[in-house]
Amino acid sequence: MHFTSVEFIFKAFNQCKVLVIGDAMIDAYTWGKVTRISPEAPVPIVHACKKEKKLGGAANVALNIQALGAKPILCTIIGHDAAGEKFYNLMANAGLSTVGIMQRNECTTTVKERILAGKQQILRIDEELIQPLSDIQANDLITIIKQYIGQADVVIFEDYDKGCLTPQLIKAVVCEAHKKGIPIVADPKRKNFFAYENVTLFKPNLKELQDSMGKILETIDQETLIPVVRNLKGRLKINMALITLSELGVYIDSKDECHLIAAKIRNIADVAGAGDTVVSIAALCLALNLTPKFMAMLANLGGGLVCEYPGIMPINKKKLMQEALDNRIFCE
Repeated sequence: MHFTSVEFIFKAFNQCKVLVIGDAMIDAYTWGKVTRISPEAPVPIVHACKKEKKLGGAANVALNIQALGAKPILCTIIGHDAAGEKFYNLMANAGLSTVGIMQRNECTTTVKERILAGKQQILRIDEELIQPLSDIQANDLITIIKQYIGQADVVIFEDYDKGCLTPQLIKAVVCEAHKKGIPIVADPKRKNFFAYENVTLFKPNLKELQDSMGKILETIDQETLIPVVRNLKGRLKINMALITLSELGVYIDSKDECHLIAAKIRNIADVAGAGDTVVSIAALCLALNLTPKFMAMLANLGGGLVCEYPGIMPINKKKLMQEALDNRIFCE
C-alpha cells in the first residue's frame, strides 16, 4: 500500500489487528506525603492519599495499540487470584478483549506497586512468582494463540522475564507466523534474548544489547553500533533491529540501510512505559510495510512523548500525529 501523507498512515492504523503475546501485570501506585521519619527504623513514613491500579507489561502494549486506533488481542497467562480478577476488570474497563487470557491456579498475577511521595518514588514492591510455563501450560497457550494469529497483521512478543514466553512457545509461534506470512516484532529481556531467531524486527534497549552481546560501548554512535548490531542480526538470523538508546534516541539497522535518530529535547517526567510505546508504534509501521527510517522516527517521537507524563500511560494518537507533522518526518 502506498501512503501519501502522515494523516493517511494514522488512518490506516485503524485497520490493523495485532496479536500481543507476553508477560502481563498490574502496575499499582500509592501516592502520599512524607512528614517525618519512623521512630521504628530510619525510613520515611508515607501518609497514603491516593491509590491506583493500571494494566502493565504486555497489557500496556495492548493499550498503546488500542490508543493508536488498532485492535489488539492479548495472549498471556495470569493467576486465579484476587489480582487476576482485578486484571480482568481493568481489561474490561479499558474495552480490551480477554479471549486470549489463560488463568491458572498454580500461577500468580504479577503486581508491581510503587510508593511515591510527591514525584519521588520511595519504594517498589513486586508481588510475583517468576517461573517458566510448564510444557502443558505452554501448549495450552500456543493453542489459544493459533486460534487468533490468522486474524493478525503483526505479532508482538513482549518479554519481561516473568515466564510467559519460553523458547518452546517462541519457536512455535514464529513458525506459525511464518506459515501465514505475518511479521513478528520481539521486545526481549535477557533470559530469552537469543531465542527470538527469525523474527522480523528485534527491539532491545542499549543495556540489553550490551549485556547480551558482552560488549560495552564507550561511545554511542553509528560507527560503534553497526558492528555490534550486525553481529546480533547474524546470530538471530534477522534482517532488522531497532535499538532504543534512551535520551540518545534510537538506532535502526535493516537489510539495506541504517539510521541513528536523535531524541527530541523534552521535559522528562517518567521513562516507565516508553519501550511499550516504541514497540507498539514500530509494530504498526511494520504491519503497513512502512520504511525502516519512518518507523524509527515515529517510534522515537512516541517514546519521548509518553515520557513527558508521570506514571505509565499509553500514547496520545492526536499528539503523536501532530508531532510527526511538525517534525516533517514523512518528508525525510
